[in-house]
Amino acid sequence: MVKSLKYCLSFLLVIISCNGATDTLNTPERRKLAEKIFQEGSHLYQGSPESMVRIEKAIAVDSTYAEALRELSVAYLKRGMPHEWKPQFDKAVRHDPKTWVPWRGYLYLYFYRDYKKAIADFNASDTLTPHLDYPQGHSVDYWRGIAYLGLKDHTQALHYWNKHIQKETEDTGEDWVELEAFLYRGITYFEAGNIPKALDDFNKIIHYFKNSADAKYYKAILLHQQGEKKEALLMINEAIEDFNSGFYNHYHYVELLRQIYMEDLEELKSQILG
Repeated sequence: MVKSLKYCLSFLLVIISCNGATDTLNTPERRKLAEKIFQEGSHLYQGSPESMVRIEKAIAVDSTYAEALRELSVAYLKRGMPHEWKPQFDKAVRHDPKTWVPWRGYLYLYFYRDYKKAIADFNASDTLTPHLDYPQGHSVDYWRGIAYLGLKDHTQALHYWNKHIQKETEDTGEDWVELEAFLYRGITYFEAGNIPKALDDFNKIIHYFKNSADAKYYKAILLHQQGEKKEALLMINEAIEDFNSGFYNHYHYVELLRQIYMEDLEELKSQILG
């Protein structure tokens, strides 16, 4: 209650101090001042009242400052408050669509599992920029692959996985393609019933990265299905060891698509032993 009151009073002071003080500034001057205020709060804990007051002060100076609008929305997103997150993020998109449309797609995908809206934003990013966008360090083709897998559209998912992996391979070499790209393409092949292709991707992960509970879990399934009990048991034991060492596909904010748990590994091991 005390923190809430302090936050409200601080915000009121921000609005009062900004009114009149920036009336004489032109547009570039407003942006420069807003950026200065925003950067001065970069050391504050993300989502804290102090950080949000600083961001709102920057927005009060320049309401078109997309970076500040986006950052303000983050606190609401991570608290699971879409009714507060989306209006702020949509403003950021409106003022800088080239940057924030693909990022909104990523947020739709990861935090809300709204695969159709995510795909719509990833598709829109293709028309907004001539180059391939990389929200959160992955190409929009990578994210489209996940989104279509979420929709269980394996044909489209494979199209984008192949496109993404081919480009990354051409640019930097196959050994530089991220583990998750091979993993999700392998899972897509697995679910589509293309066992040789699935096994090929899981083997690539084990070859290039050595440790991956996910790849070894799926390979153990395939070995078990093929009647290779000894090899399957060895593989699931390695998967359990990797999982306990933290080598599995997970994210600290949300559950990932097709995320595995220790219960999955233990259940498969019981089936192999049985």
